[in-house]
Amino acid sequence: MILNDHNQTDKGHRKHAKLAKPSTGNFGWNEWAIVGGPCTVIKLLADDVIRALSPVYRCAYVDTSHNDDFTSLPGRLASGASLEYTDQINHQQFNYPNPVYLYQLKQYFSPADLILVNGNHQQAKKQVVIIDINKTASLQKRLEQLTDVQLFLLADNANEVADFIQEAIPHWQQIPVLKIDDRENIIAFFEKALKQAKPVLNGLVLAGGKSTRMGFDKGAAAWHGKQQRYYMADMLKNFCNEVYISGRPGQRQEIDQEYSVIEDTFTGLGPFGAILSAFREQPDAAWLVIACDLPLMDEATLRNLVAWRNISSVATAYHSPVTDFPEPLIAIWEPKSYPVLLSFLAQGFSCPRKVLINSDITLLNAPDFAALTNVNTPEELEKVKSMIHTKIVTTNE
Repeated sequence: MILNDHNQTDKGHRKHAKLAKPSTGNFGWNEWAIVGGPCTVIKLLADDVIRALSPVYRCAYVDTSHNDDFTSLPGRLASGASLEYTDQINHQQFNYPNPVYLYQLKQYFSPADLILVNGNHQQAKKQVVIIDINKTASLQKRLEQLTDVQLFLLADNANEVADFIQEAIPHWQQIPVLKIDDRENIIAFFEKALKQAKPVLNGLVLAGGKSTRMGFDKGAAAWHGKQQRYYMADMLKNFCNEVYISGRPGQRQEIDQEYSVIEDTFTGLGPFGAILSAFREQPDAAWLVIACDLPLMDEATLRNLVAWRNISSVATAYHSPVTDFPEPLIAIWEPKSYPVLLSFLAQGFSCPRKVLINSDITLLNAPDFAALTNVNTPEELEKVKSMIHTKIVTTNE
C-alpha cells in the first residue's frame, strides 16, 4: 500500500532517492532579509553593504518592483518573448517574464557569496530586523517570517527592541543591536558572518581509474613506501577536514578500512563523475581534488593552493605549463561549482578542465611546476623515477 507519493511503502520501498540537499535558503547559502524599515532605507543600507564588500565577495540583491503594469516590461517581453538578453557593455542583463520558479532562482544566485533581500517583499533564511516605530504595524504582520534573526537595527526613532519582538523571539537578548546609521559595524557584521560561513574543505583522492595505459593500478603503486592512494590521502589530512578516496562502484572492498571511500554514483564519467559524486555526498563542502598519479606532489604545493583559496570563485586551480590550461585534478572546487558541473553535464560535457576554462576561477602558478607532473604510461614513469629519487634525497638532506 502506498502511503503517499513521496513517502515509503509499507515494504520500505522509496519512490525517490534520498539525496543530501545543500543548506541553501530561498536564493543561496548566505542570504539575509532586511525587514521592518521603509523600502528606501533597506535599499540604501543594502547599497552601502554591497559597495563595501563587493571588492572581495560576490554580492547580490533581491527586491520586488511596485509596478504591476505588464505593458511597461522592457523590450520584447511585452510582446510575449520568454527571455531577453542585452549586452550592456559594462554588465549583462537578462529579463524574464513571470514566473521564475524557486529552483531556477537558486541556480541563478548560486555564484553569490552574499545575498541581501528586501524583506518587506521577499523572505530569506536569515533576517536583519529594523526597529522603526513608524513601521510597527507592518513588522507585526511579518513576525512568522522572523525564523532566524541575527541582527537588530534601531532607527532614529527607536531606543530599544520593541516589546512584541521580545515576545516573539525568546532569545532576543542574545542578538546584537546596532544603530541603523552605524554603517561601519553593520558592514563588519556581514563581513564576519561571511568569514564564519566559509565552506569546510574536504579532500578527495581520485583513484577510481582503470589505469589502462599504465598496465597496472596506479593507485596501488608504492612510489613512496606505501600505496599512492594512501600516500596522497595522508598528505591531504594536513589540510582537510575529512579525506576520502574516490573509487569505482564495488572498489570500496579493495581499500584499507582506515580510509573513507566515496564510490562513484555518476558512473562512466571519469574524474568528472568522481567530483560530482563527492558533491552528492556533501554538497555544502568544498573539495580539494587530487589525482593519485602525481608522484612528485608535495605538501608545499598543497599548502600554497589552500593558502590562496578563493571561496568566491568556482574553483582555485593551478595553471599547467604543459597544457597551458587550468589543471582540474589538483584543484579546490567550491560548493558553488556543483550546479555548474551539473549544467555542463546537461549540455553533454564531462571534462572538468572545460568547466574551469569557461568559469570564473582563481588561477595560480605552482611553486614547483614539477609537482604537477602526472604519470599515465610506463614510459612516463621511467622518466620521473629519477625525479622521485632526487626529490626524496633533497627532502631528507
